[in-house]
Amino acid sequence: MEFLLYLSNFMIPLVIFYIIGYGLLTHTDIFDAFTKGAADGFRVVAGVLPTLIGLMMAIGILRASGALDTLADVLAPVAESLHFPSALVPLTLIKMVSSSAATGLLLDIYKEFGADSNEGYLASLLMSCSETIFYTISVYFIATGDKEHPPVTGMRWTLAGALLCTAAGIVASVILCNI
Repeated sequence: MEFLLYLSNFMIPLVIFYIIGYGLLTHTDIFDAFTKGAADGFRVVAGVLPTLIGLMMAIGILRASGALDTLADVLAPVAESLHFPSALVPLTLIKMVSSSAATGLLLDIYKEFGADSNEGYLASLLMSCSETIFYTISVYFIATGDKEHPPVTGMRWTLAGALLCTAAGIVASVILCNI
């Protein structure tokens, strides 16, 4: 264990020295490459920012309006028949859109049920085995387009695959918590 801690303390400086050494060996202008990468990063952020603001506003509206709680109440009979606590329905839905909003819901679950409860364990597993599908797809599909290459538009199979994987993670989490 001490070896891993020792190694982790030297990983970042090692990577930086490797990049500098590689640049010197290949006669690459490292600072120019860094500034071009930083400029590209700012362009990506500027392109993605409206989408992020829209997602955050939508989640804030859903939470404040009580729509998530209403949806959880409507889906409660179905969720309970599948041994899935209805209190975790909003967490599962919001996690597909925003990890930070889902973290807020996770903290609410910990406060209400406790971190060591069945709901707390299941919520923790759900957070670790699922992805922010809609956020990730929107960010990466928007960020892929530039002047020379059009943005990726065919996300049908990406979305279907991501939803299938999320469903598998949810089922696996429920099974693991009920064992």
